[in-house]
Amino acid sequence: MRQLIFKALPYVKEEVTLALESGVDALIVPDSMAASAKSLARCVVLPESAVSRIVLRSKADEERAAALLAGRIEGEKPALVVLALGWEIIPVENLLAESSELAVEVGGLAEAELAVGVLERGVTRLVITPEALPEIRAIAEACKYSPGPVALSAAVITRISQAGMGHRVCVDTTSLMRAGQGMLVGNSAAFTFLINAESEHNEYVAARPFRVNAGGVHAYAIMPGDRTAYLEELAAGSEALIVDSQGKSHVVTVGRVKVERRPMLLIEAEARDKNAPQDRPASGGVFVQNAETIRLVTPAGRPVSVVDLKEGDAVLCRLDEAGRHFGMRISEDIKEG
Repeated sequence: MRQLIFKALPYVKEEVTLALESGVDALIVPDSMAASAKSLARCVVLPESAVSRIVLRSKADEERAAALLAGRIEGEKPALVVLALGWEIIPVENLLAESSELAVEVGGLAEAELAVGVLERGVTRLVITPEALPEIRAIAEACKYSPGPVALSAAVITRISQAGMGHRVCVDTTSLMRAGQGMLVGNSAAFTFLINAESEHNEYVAARPFRVNAGGVHAYAIMPGDRTAYLEELAAGSEALIVDSQGKSHVVTVGRVKVERRPMLLIEAEARDKNAPQDRPASGGVFVQNAETIRLVTPAGRPVSVVDLKEGDAVLCRLDEAGRHFGMRISEDIKEG
């Protein structure tokens, strides 16, 4: 996840409080205010003297930044190397190619979005200047909690069958979700289904929009950072990826995980979307609890209960290449079913 740092120079307590409430991870403060800043919240506090701020005016400035990042200047080991406002893309690309520790100042949302798009992976440390305060929440949402769009495809249900008893995982998050949002879960990391959060009311059970009744303990869930995890591995404090029917994603925190033995269904589907990548698997499956509150999502963004789901119905899935090792993508001849 990207690190957001607020530059509290000059130090204004109200501005620092707003930054912390917006989700910044660290503060840059005058040396004399370091102790005061640490009393406001548990976060990293960097005294101004520990930060090397470089204004890029020439190639020599870029070379100095590279040397500082690499620790090649004797007697100078700053905690943070920051490019001042006014940086340009080419020098940032050059420096990122050498070190991922680079930080850049951003004075607004547009500049922050530009920084996180450099070399596709982007700058991982953004220093938000005081003039960006009116947009700080938007910056946090766009650059820290939104990893980017997820490509979804329509798949057609081919079989729904009872699958006996099994242990399923409810993922309770510290965030609220709405209709059409949920987690991507499947028997294979290459074919995952969008499982809707329990956002819908019915006459028997109250909505629990913080929860995704996600599936069997063995299932893969798509995680932030292009990783996967078995549902059974999730725990309080884990990060999870939430995706909506348009493919927009954001990161949430897991508050708790409930694993209980319940009757299960096996749902299988085939990708028949003409726009689906041709090098992706054509079919996949997922085990979910056999209960009305478990819903998949239609291409129109409508949650549909597994009780009402029929063969021939279309649902949203994510198609990917197979091959994961400890949740990380690998290139390997592998088949999962």
